[in-house]
Amino acid sequence: MTSQIKTALLLGLLTVLFCIVGQAMGGRSGLVIAFALALAMNLGSYWFSDKIVLSMYQARELSPADAPGLHAMVEELARNGGIPKPRVMLIPQEAPNAFATGRDPEHGVVAVTQGLMRLLSPEELRGVIAHELGHIKNRDILVQSIAAVLGGAVMMLANMLQWASIFGGSRSSDEEGGGSGVLGGLLMAILAPIAASLIQMAISRSREYLADAAGAELSGTPLALAGALGKLDTYSRQIPMNASPATENMFIVNPFAGVSMASLFSTHPPTEERIRRLRAMAGR
Repeated sequence: MTSQIKTALLLGLLTVLFCIVGQAMGGRSGLVIAFALALAMNLGSYWFSDKIVLSMYQARELSPADAPGLHAMVEELARNGGIPKPRVMLIPQEAPNAFATGRDPEHGVVAVTQGLMRLLSPEELRGVIAHELGHIKNRDILVQSIAAVLGGAVMMLANMLQWASIFGGSRSSDEEGGGSGVLGGLLMAILAPIAASLIQMAISRSREYLADAAGAELSGTPLALAGALGKLDTYSRQIPMNASPATENMFIVNPFAGVSMASLFSTHPPTEERIRRLRAMAGR
């Protein structure tokens, strides 16, 4: 399935979910308003999702003077992949992690945390950067960014629905016939975020394997990426990350790995399996 088809599928499913929650909140008028908002968010997500996600994490751009070694690494790996050199951003958090964003390779961005820069060896860091450039080369970044923005909107709307159901009763159901009562509203408020997470999970898990393979090819050192994934998985369970569940799919490892029940709806495949595949690549 091409990136364009995946993007259209993601937009369609999350738009429908957004409209269902809107109808649950306000009946027919809520459906119309939610549909209009979804259209506006679809357009906004395409053009501005990278800026929205980066601002969520207070990421600042690193110049070549700020991090010459990192920039040289990014430039070399981008050249290996035949893509433009992406911008490099730093996230002021100690939890070690990284993600890529941007609507296409010409507007690519690689963001790394302070903790990642401190924890990894140069070879392991190179493997992580190669993985993120793999996402950019495979054109996954638009899908991931849109999923993060629209998934966050669905969760926010579901939270509003929860409180509206508790304090608003079944007024919308009585007046317009399209909304739900207290129990229906609460049920929708619970199920909508789960559905959004499942949509993200279905699209994201296979892309991590492909980005691992692409990163190993770009860097030429599958074992370095495998070692980095092992470290990141271990430390992500010890150092909590201040992250939004809506953006979980964007990171190289699950930022909520240490949270109970997080693996049930994780957008990432098991780290052990990712490491096993990379070691098999090195063996070949």
